[in-house]
Amino acid sequence: MNKIVQINPDQVEDVGSLYAARKKVYPQSVFGTFRRIKWGLMAFCLGVYYLLPFVRWNRGLGAPDQAVLIDLPNSRFYFFFIELWPQEVYYFTGLLIIAALTLFLMNSVGGRIWCGYLCPQTVWTDLFYAVERLIEGDRRERMRKAASADPLKLERISEIMLKHSNWLLIAWWTGGAWVLYFTDAPTLVKELVTFQAPAIAYIWIAILTATTYLLAGFMREQVCVYMCPWPRIQAALTDEWALNVTYRYDRGEKRRSVKKANELRALGLPAGDCVNCYQCVAACPTGIDIRNGPQIDCIQCGLCIDACDNVMKKIGRPTRLIGYDNDINIQRRMAGKPPIYGIVRPRTIIYTALIALVGGIMLYALLTRSLLDINVLHDRNPVAVKLSDGSIRNAYTVRFLNKRGFDRVVTIDIDGPPYAVLHVVGDDSITPDRPMVVLGRDSTTELRVLVTAPSEKNSERSIPIKFRITDIGLGEVASAIDNFVLP
Repeated sequence: MNKIVQINPDQVEDVGSLYAARKKVYPQSVFGTFRRIKWGLMAFCLGVYYLLPFVRWNRGLGAPDQAVLIDLPNSRFYFFFIELWPQEVYYFTGLLIIAALTLFLMNSVGGRIWCGYLCPQTVWTDLFYAVERLIEGDRRERMRKAASADPLKLERISEIMLKHSNWLLIAWWTGGAWVLYFTDAPTLVKELVTFQAPAIAYIWIAILTATTYLLAGFMREQVCVYMCPWPRIQAALTDEWALNVTYRYDRGEKRRSVKKANELRALGLPAGDCVNCYQCVAACPTGIDIRNGPQIDCIQCGLCIDACDNVMKKIGRPTRLIGYDNDINIQRRMAGKPPIYGIVRPRTIIYTALIALVGGIMLYALLTRSLLDINVLHDRNPVAVKLSDGSIRNAYTVRFLNKRGFDRVVTIDIDGPPYAVLHVVGDDSITPDRPMVVLGRDSTTELRVLVTAPSEKNSERSIPIKFRITDIGLGEVASAIDNFVLP
């Protein structure tokens, strides 16, 4: 007879769960070299992001004077003296390639320093943390208030409301600043204040406000650990020479109290410098213990270095028990060898060379690009027409691109069918014998063009024809090739 055994569900350990409940992190404020670097970079990045839409750049009469502008209605991108058209989208491809290679280079030199110092998620989360500390206090005070048995005190409610109001204000200005890059910033600000802005502007500001508020105020380290793909990519790209935030266990172990360590040193016995103060853990924005070795949660911000250095100074021990180091030096120090560093090595040289190559190609293309262009589209129905005098006529739609900030006059010539005559339909031509047209500044001009040639002089079924335009003032030339066909 089978015996039925009852199992207490509370005693069963769920070893197969795919979900890890979040443990709220309360980072301790620290002071030191890396904290100052982070403050400086935060101020610079936020200053550029918030103020850049208001920087002016004179491009001439009638042209937008915003230094950086994504002009979607007119299909233009302005960046100070650079103006890009839709046909020049390859420049953005080059920028993406350079951005990826720069990330690879940064990773090969200093691990996830992008994540720790420059990533927008890190910058805004740092700002939100600063507001939180200013209103609610530092780590221990916030933890005490979170665990309070009476969270509904008027003082506590006012703190929470003030904190979230400031978070929403920062998030709102973040979303608003991004929208300012797509239209004239001062004008849009005035329209937003007077509630006369387009509905799409309010919609996008609301979306960006909500995402900033949620990501920086609530999800925080969850974004870095679970949502961002870069930690996984970075782990595959790193090597033993990369400088990562590292606990130097060759110096820190075995861990003992300050008193016990001093007693051992007084007897001439070795003692580790780590005193188990857990300040490195308290300062970590992702809540990890760096002493456990490299972890995907570590964003390489260096705050644990500052926290540990402050403790080492207080107990009279050398700083940088935690520091930027590579895996090779840990083994070398344990073997009594001096540390070595390999920032300049084949990997970093290749990345730097590729960045320089792509950047050089883009710069050359930008400096030598033509500001005059022509596109030709042959009529398809009918392809060719035979006139009453026996000559053959082909029709084309010709589009001219004038990328300069002023009007200019161009002549139109053709090379191809013998004795061919060019005629511009309409009144756009200044002279009938050699067509000359005026191209408006920073715009496209589309014309209907007829090419007529005697059939007895053109017996081939298809003849290449080149349309060439010449700026009579600057001498710039642009051309396009199509075909002149017989019926």
